[in-house]
Amino acid sequence: MNRTLLRGATIVSMAPGRPDAERADLLVEDGRVARIGERLDSAGADLVDLTGRIVIPGLVNAHLHTWQTGLRAVGTNWTLMQYLGHMHGGGAERFSPDDLHIATLAGALNQIDCGTTTLGDWCHNSLTPEHADAGVAGLTRSGIRAVFFHGTPYRDPEEPHPLTEIDRLLHGPIEAASLLTLGMAVQGPQYCYPDTAVADLRAAAERGLVASFHQSGGEPEGGWEAVRDAGLFGPLVNIVHGSDMPDAWVGTLVDAGATFTSTPENELGQGHGTPVIDALLRHGGAPSLGTDVDSVAPGTLFTAARIALAHQRGLDHAKHLDIGMPALMNAVTAKQALAWATVAGAKALGLDDRVGHLDAGMQADLVAIDARGLNLWPAHDPVAAALHADIANVEAVMIAGRWRKRDHRLLHSGLDDIKERLRASGERLVQTVLEE
Repeated sequence: MNRTLLRGATIVSMAPGRPDAERADLLVEDGRVARIGERLDSAGADLVDLTGRIVIPGLVNAHLHTWQTGLRAVGTNWTLMQYLGHMHGGGAERFSPDDLHIATLAGALNQIDCGTTTLGDWCHNSLTPEHADAGVAGLTRSGIRAVFFHGTPYRDPEEPHPLTEIDRLLHGPIEAASLLTLGMAVQGPQYCYPDTAVADLRAAAERGLVASFHQSGGEPEGGWEAVRDAGLFGPLVNIVHGSDMPDAWVGTLVDAGATFTSTPENELGQGHGTPVIDALLRHGGAPSLGTDVDSVAPGTLFTAARIALAHQRGLDHAKHLDIGMPALMNAVTAKQALAWATVAGAKALGLDDRVGHLDAGMQADLVAIDARGLNLWPAHDPVAAALHADIANVEAVMIAGRWRKRDHRLLHSGLDDIKERLRASGERLVQTVLEE
């Protein structure tokens, strides 16, 4: 039996029924959390002293297009319309399978470095089966836990999702990868005809797969009603962005069990519309979080969580000021924001029975935050300190009981070669993207 005992840390488990923070040991056995408690028996275990650290569940980045990693920051000043024109107006079709592979590998490794242990990788540039396989291989090689959301470039609104490819992946490359599951990145009712949207979501439901689709601004039209009337909105449906969605629709979707993923930094910066977070909270829901595209915004989920929290608090303060009375306390807490980046992300990806919080039986996906750093010390409130962390504080990352980062260093061979391949790919692609 493979045993690791983490001793001396402050545990922020995010588990129901446990304290917000507790000084305790955490025992890992064969890839799972076996026990959390005081002075656990260390016999036969690899003992790791984490005094001065805060251990949290691994972050869940529920929406990221890793295939764009090689184009980092090229679109930082783009609006949404410029992004769509440059990236999807012809640039995406220039990617080779090798380009997609190295971008996915490097992007996933960066997520681990930043404290993400589970990734919703929305690969809507699977131009061919070879492209899809290259993406899956990149995720597998990185060691991250991920849902590979198979998607294609924007298609004719009458054209359904390629189910032969979904079934090939499901019973082939994905089945062979222990840390990967499959999802469907469908066009959704905003971008295809009602019958197509219904067919795609029904196909995902029949296979037990999460179907995720984009929605940014605009009144939901006939396709949404068709999906609702077919009874297909439920826990296996994930809406990305949901910006400016009418309140009644948010309530309908929350009641049906559908999940939302907000990517607040690029939503606010590019002009997607107002993030859906306020409406979700009013209807008893909660957002999961993503960083969306490294070509536009950095891939640090801690930053996304803090932006989401600050934006929501800003809205709350504005509401109070509108009636002439400042808020006497914040309605949204740091723990809620951390839950958006962990618990809610796991739920959105259909993995909440495995990851998102730390408790006996859960997968040992966790992050050790070095709270001795000058930017966090003294850590009077461990939950807030965890939320205030950044990559410099991410000392160690464990996925399924295996260390993927230790002593502030990724444990992955060939990083220099990966960086060089990413540079060469990005330099070739950036010119074609900017030409569009």
